[in-house]
Amino acid sequence: MVVRAKNPVHSVLFPIPVFRNISGLLLLLGLDFFAMIFPVVHIGAIAVSFLFVVMMFHIQIAEIHEEVLRYLPVSGIIGLIFWWEMFFILDNESIPLLPTQRNTTSLRYMVYARKVRSWTNLETLGNLLYTYYSVRFLVPSLILLVAMIGAIVLTMHRTTKVKRHDVFGRNAIDSRRTIMRGVTDLLKESSLILMS
Repeated sequence: MVVRAKNPVHSVLFPIPVFRNISGLLLLLGLDFFAMIFPVVHIGAIAVSFLFVVMMFHIQIAEIHEEVLRYLPVSGIIGLIFWWEMFFILDNESIPLLPTQRNTTSLRYMVYARKVRSWTNLETLGNLLYTYYSVRFLVPSLILLVAMIGAIVLTMHRTTKVKRHDVFGRNAIDSRRTIMRGVTDLLKESSLILMS
């Protein structure tokens, strides 16, 4: 669908469900850190490419919204299949704190002290990233921010057809005119007074 889509915005958006499904599979395999970091990295890259597509091709908004209702039945069927998978195919043991039919007292007799001391992979990596390796975590984010701002600056188009006003120059001219008008009005009034 990425290659066959006529609208470039649609071809940029089609990989998002693929990445979401891959992160779901990684989560089911027990790789929780990779399951959380995979969509963040790849959907972030898709957001940057979406920005480039919209800014480089000057796509009209009306083209994006045309024939949206055509995809509604297909998306509804896919959503129903997704919910069916979540409730009927996945076992309750995938969610460890949810009591099953065999063990309904698992929440009451759980020793929570053991759960507090044992960290998961995600908690361990988060603790290391935000304490010991905080500088190594922040420097790449600043580099990515500079790259994103550079991409936006490179793709911005300045229009020359827009009339621009020199506000300070206009205010200076208007103030001179008002001062001169005030002086000439005073001179006229004084000359009229002198003549009468």
